[in-house]
Amino acid sequence: MSMRTIDYKPHGICAFEILVEIDDDDKVQSVTFVGGCDGNHKGLAALCKGMKADEVISRLEGVTCGYKNTSCPAQLAKALRTR
Repeated sequence: MSMRTIDYKPHGICAFEILVEIDDDDKVQSVTFVGGCDGNHKGLAALCKGMKADEVISRLEGVTCGYKNTSCPAQLAKALRTR
């Protein structure tokens, strides 16, 4: 099975890069955030692993963080939209 990688530059969050591997069945196989809250990012990545990209998008789009109008989960959804 082949993989494709999304290399996304997020906006409005602490992380400065999101790397996502997606397989031929459009399932997320790995998520790596560069910068930001390591533990939260590892948890988010573990929860998304094996999920269809569209399911991840529908669950995470619109999530905000404190006073910000975006979040790491919302930026992951944006990254997946670029696939």
